Amino acid sequence: MERYQVTTNKDSGIKNDPNDWSDEVGNPRYILDLLLSIIRVSLETMDVVRGLPGMGISEAEILS
Repeated sequence: MERYQVTTNKDSGIKNDPNDWSDEVGNPRYILDLLLSIIRVSLETMDVVRGLPGMGISEAEILS
């Protein structure tokens, strides 16, 4: 998401505004939809990881 911020190139003065892209494609919710997709993938990844079987090693073995 850090790449989806308004920036201006110091040398050329060209402004990069992701909101312009959402106007071009006719989807004013583009950035919001992108953020919601990131959140959904993160939550589904957590569910998958929680569902994985244990590795059969103790926490003490991991920390040593």
